[in-house]
Amino acid sequence: MDQDVLVDKDFPLFSKPPKRSKPTATTSTTTTQNLEANTPNIEKSINLDHDTTTTTQNLEANTPHIEKSIILDHDTTTTTTTTFADLSLAEWAVQTCKELGMRKPTPVQTHCIPKILAGCDVLGLAQTGSGKTAAFALPILHRLAEDPFGVFALVVTPTRELAYQLAEQFRALGSCLNLRCTVVVGGMDMLSQTQTLMKRPHVVIATPGRIKVLLEENPDIPAVFSKTRFLVLDEADRVLDVGFEEELRVIFQCLPRNRQTLLFSATMTSDLETLLELSANKAYFYKAYEGFKTVDTLKQQYIFIPKNVKDVYLMHVLSKMEDMGVRSAIIFVSTCRSCHFLSLLLEELEQEVAALHSFKSQSLRLAALHRFKSGQVPVLLATDVASRGLDIPTVDLVINYDVPRFVRDYTHRVGRTARAGRGGLAVSFVTQNDVDLIHEIEADVGKQMEAFECKENEVLSDITTVYKAKRVAMMKMMDDGFDEKANERKKQKLKTLEEKGLLKKRSKKRNRDKSAK
Repeated sequence: MDQDVLVDKDFPLFSKPPKRSKPTATTSTTTTQNLEANTPNIEKSINLDHDTTTTTQNLEANTPHIEKSIILDHDTTTTTTTTFADLSLAEWAVQTCKELGMRKPTPVQTHCIPKILAGCDVLGLAQTGSGKTAAFALPILHRLAEDPFGVFALVVTPTRELAYQLAEQFRALGSCLNLRCTVVVGGMDMLSQTQTLMKRPHVVIATPGRIKVLLEENPDIPAVFSKTRFLVLDEADRVLDVGFEEELRVIFQCLPRNRQTLLFSATMTSDLETLLELSANKAYFYKAYEGFKTVDTLKQQYIFIPKNVKDVYLMHVLSKMEDMGVRSAIIFVSTCRSCHFLSLLLEELEQEVAALHSFKSQSLRLAALHRFKSGQVPVLLATDVASRGLDIPTVDLVINYDVPRFVRDYTHRVGRTARAGRGGLAVSFVTQNDVDLIHEIEADVGKQMEAFECKENEVLSDITTVYKAKRVAMMKMMDDGFDEKANERKKQKLKTLEEKGLLKKRSKKRNRDKSAK
């Protein structure tokens, strides 16, 4: 169900330790001490429903040391309330958290912040809305305050919108430090980005493609990152996808060997853990859950409908938003074409919406997101470009207009609601072609969806109005030449994939899948 990620064993994610003579020490068992410095040390903290049982295993000196902390919810005898002050953060950081309304650290923050401050490489796997950004931003800013210089940290993230959100969060958490933070993403002026980087801001937040271009085209830029202390891969499972391998290789070549590497994600791939074992530092692996998981405060429902009336059902659900107490909603679709068409359709039906997809210019994408976040429009239409990381507290409803092909995409989509302990609703439109996909999602997430209550006669009473609007939207789409632009864009994408040598890899994967069937 999940996508394959091809990883080279020599992939330079972590700085590799220098070669040393093989130790002769025998097996040792301890709960508090690490093995010798030349031994890869991987500490695994697996947080399963909050308990406090700890198991520690030390393998032979020439093998990784693996510590597993398994915490269950039922044992309250040793439960203590942890504060940000208990995590060894500076007083200014603790005060900033109070001012931002962060009363106490979340589990991922409690486990990861001390490890990052201790100099460990960290892989943090936790649910959407669990505070992963603060888990790496706070310790980075703590260290920056002790020894301020630029560029102190490079944060790589898969989408432009997430990059801008991360910058907002860094600026908020570092408000008392006069923090200089810059965003380097595609769709913006490269000359001004180059000039900003040459001024050496404290934190650079970038998408892989644009930072690669700047590093390759300007010989002065690589030196800017020669003393960078932290490399962060946010939404690491997506950033480490095979499509970004070339970009990451260029980025890693410019970073110092003694950097700290931090990976955070809500979904896990086997290669994330494999790559962690290459760490030169003591590596710490925090895992809040096994497999894929959604929060308990999220209500998950489905509507089983014929494909040709999905638009009618969508309009019906949106018309009921006020009755359901929904402040705002995100509708996820699978393609840019569907996103553009639905935006034209809903506008024709006098429904205020903003559309977010990769065919739009960066300025239009940011404008659409701002209109939605500020409450100017109650509905955001989006492809999976908006499924990761975006934190908008007013989102009470997520609609999967198209069921995603992969469980991890479903997890990220529905994670846009029910964040930070709040409630939320996710509704999936299921056609006869989606039944197997929904069953796989239910099996992997570990929850069975309930049926969304609606009366068919009431829904279909608007079918004539919706169909008339569909015809108008289709004509508008033909007039603006969207399909021609899409075909041109597809050719360009295929050309880029061919230049990277990825077309062969994808065709081989398809052949393997066919032979397996």
